[in-house]
Amino acid sequence: MHLLDYSSADLRSWCAERFGAGYRADQIRHWLFQRRAGDFAEMSDLPRKLRDELTDCCQLWTADVRAHRQASDGTEKLLLAWPDGETIECVLLREPRRTSICISTQVGCAMGCAFCASGLNGVSRNLTTGEITEQMLRLNRLLGDDERLSHIVVMGMGEPLANLDALLGALAGATDPKGLGISARRTTISTVGLPPAIRRLAELNVPYHLAVSLHAPDDELRNRLVRVNRQTGIEEILAAADAFFQATGRRVTFEYVLLGGVNDSPQHASRLAHLLRGRPALVNLIPYNPVAGLEFGTPRPEDVREFADVLDRRGITTAVRKRKGDRIDAACGQLRRIVGEGQSVTVDPP
Repeated sequence: MHLLDYSSADLRSWCAERFGAGYRADQIRHWLFQRRAGDFAEMSDLPRKLRDELTDCCQLWTADVRAHRQASDGTEKLLLAWPDGETIECVLLREPRRTSICISTQVGCAMGCAFCASGLNGVSRNLTTGEITEQMLRLNRLLGDDERLSHIVVMGMGEPLANLDALLGALAGATDPKGLGISARRTTISTVGLPPAIRRLAELNVPYHLAVSLHAPDDELRNRLVRVNRQTGIEEILAAADAFFQATGRRVTFEYVLLGGVNDSPQHASRLAHLLRGRPALVNLIPYNPVAGLEFGTPRPEDVREFADVLDRRGITTAVRKRKGDRIDAACGQLRRIVGEGQSVTVDPP
C-alpha cells in the first residue's frame, strides 16, 4: 500500500477502519507534509504499536534516488527510480523571493516536441497520485529549516493533461492548508495544448494557473517543433485557452522556448504578437537549455532581448525566464538519459 495514493478523506476512512481512530490520518499527514518526516518511526505522537503496524503495511517512499545533482544557483535535481525500473526527474529551484518545485506526471512523453529530451523514447506510463506526491515531498525534504516551498510548476516529464485525474489528486494535497499549504494561485499546470482537456479544466473551474507551451507563432513551424500540433492546430488550442479564461477569470500564460536561429527572430515575435493580440495573456520566454544529441542551440542574449522588446512594443505582457541548472542537466529528461542503470547517487559540488 502506497500511503501517498490516499486522499486526506480516504486516509481518514482507512485509519478509522484499520485502527479505530480516523484522526490519526491528520497526524500522519502533518508529519509527512509539514514536519518532513522520513519514516513512521519519526512520528512521535503516534503510539509505538501504531507506528510499527504502519511500517508493516504501508510504504511512504516507493522510489530510490538514482541521482542527485546540485548547482551553484541553488537548483537541485533528483532522478527517481520506481520499482518497475522506470525513472523520472523532479527539480527544486531557489530564487530570492520564491522557492519552486517542478514535477513530472508521466514516465517519458508522447507529445513529440523535437527539442525535448523527455519524449525521445516516447511514453511508458502515467504516474500515480502517490508517485506525483512523493516527488513533492522528497523535494520538500531538501529544504533547510528556514526554507518553505512557495510555488509548484507541473512542467517536468510528460503531458500533465494526459494524466489529469492523478495530478489533481496530488495537487489537492499540496494546496491543502494541512498539506504543503501552497496557494493554488501559485500552482501552474503546463500543457502542450490538448483542447478537450483544457476545456475540461475550464468546466472543473480548477483554481490553478494554466500555461500553454506554444513555441511557434504559426502551424507550419509548430508542426515541425511539436508533433502533436498536427492533430489540433494553434487556432483550436487558443479557442480552448479562451474558454479557460472565460470560465475561470485566470490569465493564460503562453510558454515559448527560444531556439537559436529557429523561432527567435523579430519576425517570429511580430507574428506571435499578432496571434495573441486582444488576449489577456502573459508570454514566458524560455532560452533553450541544450540537449546532447539534438540539433537545437541556445539563442543569443541579444536575440532574446530583441524578441522580448518586439512583444512589449506590441502590448504583449512578457517575461524572460532566467536559465537555471543547465550545469546539472536540469532541463526535462536530460539527467534521465545520461545516468546509466545501477549508477549510485551522485552529488555535484556547488
